[in-house]
Amino acid sequence: MKAIAAFLLLGAAFGTHAADRASPVHHRTFEVRGVEVFYREAGSPQAPTVLLLHGFAASSYMFRDLIPQLAQRYHVVAPDLPGFGQTRVQPGVEFHYTFDQLTAVVDAFTVAMGLDRYALYVFDYGAPVGWRLAVRHPERITAIVSQNGNAYEEGLSDGWADMRKAWDAPTAENREALRRFNTPDMIRWQYTEGVPDASLIAPEPWQLAADAIERIGVEPQVDLLADYGSNVKQYAQLHAYFRAHRPPTLAIWGRNDPFFLPAGAEAFRRDNPDAEVRFLDTGHLALETHGDEIAKQMLSFLDRHL
Repeated sequence: MKAIAAFLLLGAAFGTHAADRASPVHHRTFEVRGVEVFYREAGSPQAPTVLLLHGFAASSYMFRDLIPQLAQRYHVVAPDLPGFGQTRVQPGVEFHYTFDQLTAVVDAFTVAMGLDRYALYVFDYGAPVGWRLAVRHPERITAIVSQNGNAYEEGLSDGWADMRKAWDAPTAENREALRRFNTPDMIRWQYTEGVPDASLIAPEPWQLAADAIERIGVEPQVDLLADYGSNVKQYAQLHAYFRAHRPPTLAIWGRNDPFFLPAGAEAFRRDNPDAEVRFLDTGHLALETHGDEIAKQMLSFLDRHL
């Protein structure tokens, strides 16, 4: 019996490693609307699709550990948004860095990729892009996972004070005040603030984010911070979508986020009473410290609803 048990354990371990090998992560680019969209893809295209949308001070690199875990059961696609990571606007193409334009590119990308049904994982800036997709194409959305992806006014902390000034009075002075959010020190702070043990944060993710801003330029980032107020104006439409369609929703939140408060996670239940809310003792970029726990919660949630 001991030999049989050992054989079964060995077989299970081999099966796990085989599944890992069967789901390599591909790194590709796809041109759409004058933008060379870089994306990561893994898992069987015949499996249900999960679309991962990153946020500020990050790129699809933030999903480097999550993708292989999801890809054992799902088709996973994670593009870099314009202005981030490896995505590049082609020379000579006029591109305005607004959330409407980011959504137009991602929307066209999903169509070109044949993603007619998908679950959304949204984080930070990825949230307003995902929210626009959901409102425009509710039939495409199979489920939503929001990791510190805000959808409610009460989720915005006092850390948005400078941005609110720029929204209300878009003067050159108020715009200039937004530049400080793009410095390497400020980006590093966004990774470590609210994290009980900052030694868990590897330096490479925030360094790569800072390098991308230096390479692509600060102006696109300032444009997006100045435009974020347009997302708040669309919250009413989004809440109507939640009430009408009740998409399966998991809000999993770093409770110590300096920008998006826990109240923003709890608010999902107001318009979608079945929404699940989970809190983690970490900051804004929760995947950096709680990646395995988020993957476990996601897989359980997706398995129940897809």
